[in-house]
Amino acid sequence: MIGRLKGIVIHKQPPWLVVDVNGVGYELEAPMSTFYDLPELGREVSLFTHYAQKEDSVSLYGFLREGERRLFRDVQKVSGIGAKIALAVLSGVPVDEFARLVQAGDITALTRIPGIGKKTAERMVVELRDRAADLMGGGVTLGGSGAPADPQSEAIIALQQLGYKPAEAARMARDASESGDDAATIIRKALKSALR
Repeated sequence: MIGRLKGIVIHKQPPWLVVDVNGVGYELEAPMSTFYDLPELGREVSLFTHYAQKEDSVSLYGFLREGERRLFRDVQKVSGIGAKIALAVLSGVPVDEFARLVQAGDITALTRIPGIGKKTAERMVVELRDRAADLMGGGVTLGGSGAPADPQSEAIIALQQLGYKPAEAARMARDASESGDDAATIIRKALKSALR
C-alpha cells in the first residue's frame, strides 16, 4: 500500500524517523537521499509512503520524492532484492543516476553501491533496463554528455518508452534507419513497419 503522510518531524536518526500526525507518531524507515533534505526537528514534512506487511512484521517507509518511492518499489521486483538493499540503492546513488547506470549496463558502477554484488547488479540491469526511462521520468540519456549518442540510439529509447522490449526496439530502429535519418524519421518508419 502506498500513500502520503504529512506531519511534524519529531525524531530523526538514520535510517529511522518519527513524524507526528495529529498526535500520533509514525515511525518510518527512509533512505539517506530523504534524510539529506529533511527539515529540522519540529518542522512540517510531507512524505510519500510505502506500507509493507509480511507474515511477521509491518513496515512503513518514507520518501521526499515520488521518484524515490517508485525506485524503491521497482528495485524490490528484482529477484533476491528486498527493502534493505532497495534503501541502500537510494542511499548510494540518485534516482536518475541509478537509471542511467542500469540503461548503460554499468555493472562496475552498480557494484560500488553497498550491498550490491556483481550477480545482483547483473540481475538489476536485465530486469530493470526496460523501466529505466520511467525511473528518470521519461528522459533517458546515454553516456555522460546528457544527450543520446546518435539518432538511432534516441529512436531505440523512444521505442522502449512506447513499450517495446530493448531487443525488439533495437531491431526495429536498425531496420528502419537509413543514413541521414533523424530520430523522429526512424521512429515513424519503425512504427509504420510494425503496423504491416
